[in-house]
Amino acid sequence: MNSGAAVPLISERTHRDLTPRAIAVSLLVAALIGASYPYVVLKIGYGPNISVVSAFFGYILISAIGFLTGVRGTRVENNLVQAAGTSAGQSGFMCVVLAAVDMLNSRPGLGFSLHLSVWQTFAWLTVAGLIGVLMAVPLRRYYIDEEDLAFADGMAAGEALLVLDEGPKEAGPRVAALGIGMFASGLLALVRDKMKLLPDAWYFGPNGASLHMGSEASLLSFGSGMLVGPRIAASMGLGMIASWMIAPPMLLSRGIVADQQFATILRWVMWPATGFMVAGGITALVLKWKLVAKTFQSFSTTQIDSTDFPIRYVLTGVGVLSVLLCILQVYSLGFPVWLTVVSLILSFFLMLVGTRVLGETNWAPVSAMANLMQAVFALISPGSMTVNMIGSGMSGTVAVNGETLMQTYKSGKIVGSSNRSLTILQLIAVPVGSLAVALVYPALKARYGIGGNGLSSPISVKWAGFAELLNQGFGKLPQGCFAAMILAVALGILITVLEPKYARFLPSPTAVGIGMLVPGISVMPMVVGGLCQWLWSKIAAESEGKFCLPLSSGFISGEALVVLVFAIQAML
Repeated sequence: MNSGAAVPLISERTHRDLTPRAIAVSLLVAALIGASYPYVVLKIGYGPNISVVSAFFGYILISAIGFLTGVRGTRVENNLVQAAGTSAGQSGFMCVVLAAVDMLNSRPGLGFSLHLSVWQTFAWLTVAGLIGVLMAVPLRRYYIDEEDLAFADGMAAGEALLVLDEGPKEAGPRVAALGIGMFASGLLALVRDKMKLLPDAWYFGPNGASLHMGSEASLLSFGSGMLVGPRIAASMGLGMIASWMIAPPMLLSRGIVADQQFATILRWVMWPATGFMVAGGITALVLKWKLVAKTFQSFSTTQIDSTDFPIRYVLTGVGVLSVLLCILQVYSLGFPVWLTVVSLILSFFLMLVGTRVLGETNWAPVSAMANLMQAVFALISPGSMTVNMIGSGMSGTVAVNGETLMQTYKSGKIVGSSNRSLTILQLIAVPVGSLAVALVYPALKARYGIGGNGLSSPISVKWAGFAELLNQGFGKLPQGCFAAMILAVALGILITVLEPKYARFLPSPTAVGIGMLVPGISVMPMVVGGLCQWLWSKIAAESEGKFCLPLSSGFISGEALVVLVFAIQAML
């Protein structure tokens, strides 16, 4: 902590960070990311890393303005732009809910009808997203300061901005490592996606293609593995082996599944995977409940020099927005007030688990956690797919915006930014991203179509399919999946309790869970990346400490930038 004499300087710096230039560029990047991200998500089936992309956009635009005006931009201004772009991108990610709703609308015989106008979509995503950002503010000290979770995407963004700000003369070798990583990763993505000289992935075994088991050609995933480290990468690999190598033949031989297809197996393994993630995330919080309580109590309503966003604004904002969300959902969507209150409470716990998983593995388990919420709503309001979709969609929107804020706080800690300024920019960006989604999604649907031969959006297919399955009753769920989930919860709790003493010998339950959910082709490069980082640290610890961060950050940012450029080009 800074001394009392230094606090006023921090407070003054906080206000200087929010320059008109930073705010204007932030709005521009938020609009760009928010408008382009829906196509990316609906096309490739997941949300690629955008923290680094947003940071680079900020660096380029602010540097250009600085060149024209003669006033050099700062790394903190670039970090603020990154906060806005990342937030808008996550608003864009929630187009998967809109696509799932339209998939259900198009299926005859279901009796499902939910059609959202542009303004309904904008209001819904904005209010829920703002609540998510505010709910996450008090959690920073636990996840970022105390637990010091990796949040690899945020770490890569912060490292990239730090290296770029130092310039080639001061940090020539590290800048070179960053540039080499970006060039190699971007070139590989170009060769793979545009020139088609490489396959998207190599598959292992006779059922590898149908199970998505193998390895994709991706330095982005490899770089993420380098950042999360060997323990988390190996834990994800353990989950991958359990789900995509051991489980398929076992489930098939016992007649639990009809075939060894990714979607079929995922319907069963998602239950124990979710059990591991929930058990690991919640147990870790319970074991440190005193620290968590202290985190909330340590916010002073009278402190004006703190660089944290004031807790009184958090409480007031969550209260006002929650009332607004209740009114919006009951009158606009026909969603009862008591269910909105239940959804908000569940959303907070969803955020706690999802944030930990994201921090450890660099994967946000939005889909898996939303499916869990769907099961809860199926119990609360059986036979209502409308309640199921609205409740899970709202909970997912709240949670994903809170998780995103932690990525931004991680990069801000590296760069030296004010947490208050980062929070303000994220709050500004949420409605920008929501408006972009509300306008762009209908255009994409009209141009390409959703599902079938259109934009396939695998996440939306699973979301809609799970709602339809639960509508038939829990008896239609795969045999033994609940028992597997209970066993996973018990193991997750046991491992988390033992972690403080034996962490080096035990896997991470949350990382095992996400490794079970994510296709093996994406997990394998992360496992290799974590192993390479470990070997590097053993063979040449000094060079690893100096170059691993910028090199892996370059791996992440190069592919992310190229993929986004391709998506914008295709959309235009």
